Amino acid sequence: MSDHSTKREKGFSLLEMTVSLALGAIVLGAAVQIYIQGVQATWATTQRAELQGDFRAASNMLTKDLGLAAAGLSPGTAIALPSGTSAVYGCAQTGATPAPCYLGAANNASVNFPTQGAVGYLYGLLPGYDDGPTLLAAQGPTDVVTTVYTDSNFYLDCYTAAITDKTHVTFTLPGATSANCTSATGNAGAQAVNDSAVGLTAGDVVLFTFGAQNIVAEVTSISGSVVAFATSDALNLNQGSAVANSLASVYAAPANSVKGYGTRLLMISYYLDNTPNPSRLMQQVSGHTPVPVAENVVYLKLTYDLFNDATNSPAVGCSNPGAATDGCSGASAGLIPNQITKINIQNMAMDSTVMSSQFGQLNGYQRMDLQTSVCARNLTYVNNYPN
Repeated sequence: MSDHSTKREKGFSLLEMTVSLALGAIVLGAAVQIYIQGVQATWATTQRAELQGDFRAASNMLTKDLGLAAAGLSPGTAIALPSGTSAVYGCAQTGATPAPCYLGAANNASVNFPTQGAVGYLYGLLPGYDDGPTLLAAQGPTDVVTTVYTDSNFYLDCYTAAITDKTHVTFTLPGATSANCTSATGNAGAQAVNDSAVGLTAGDVVLFTFGAQNIVAEVTSISGSVVAFATSDALNLNQGSAVANSLASVYAAPANSVKGYGTRLLMISYYLDNTPNPSRLMQQVSGHTPVPVAENVVYLKLTYDLFNDATNSPAVGCSNPGAATDGCSGASAGLIPNQITKINIQNMAMDSTVMSSQFGQLNGYQRMDLQTSVCARNLTYVNNYPN
């Protein structure tokens, strides 16, 4: 009879293996979950940092330009514009007919300048109540805001501006520095009129002073030191000789007999563009093509504080200052934009992303809101502010 070994061979039973696999799956699942949570936290933190950076850059640009409203202009400036076809802003001098415009509900409209009677006026600040698109029906239309100040980096005012004909001005640098030249080094600091970096280009807006007469015109082309202000401009600032407050109306023969000086104005509009997805905050300078400032900006609303120096009373939080429905119980009735003392950004909102999820979980959505006020120290000549 043969002997058989009854000794048990080393190994795991089926039960032991099953238990081991179950425990391993639990540990592995926990490790994966910890990894996913770590990635999610990193993603959310990165997204938050990017959102903060974008938001800070956009808000800094907006508040800086608002704070410069009317800088370089005389206090209380109100410049009459040509009284023929209504002068507008929000369009670009691109050569296309009709000129492309960017404001309004569909981002394809222009906005008229504020008027006194039938005449449009240029102020250091132009409120644009409900002149932007509606992104959410519950919120209603967004606002546009336009700030105007002189370009302190381009010394056009060192030149003598002579009206060559009804649509052209010739700029000549005089032998001696003129009294109105703002360059710290006099004529030596004046750049060429057609300088490739800072010189005049089509779409620029120039404020001319001819004695006691102020004229605002838009550059349509430039050749050397001769600048054209043709009647084809996108902003309707260059009009016929019979129209008051136009460059053509100031012209007198012989050529170059009417002389003065010019200053380039920076007329900067901020608005929301909802034609792409996501929407974005845009900046347009004078009659140039707009450029994006920040994406995912989903709301822009402003109010204004004004001061009535005639009655020594403030008008606070006016959404549409000077209008019949001004948003401040009629306190701003009869007031004009150069009586604005403070611009209140009621809400500028930015979303982090359109795709607000990761790993199928809705945990990536973030939003930042800006509420602040900017003093328009150059706009009004009355140093009285509401408490």
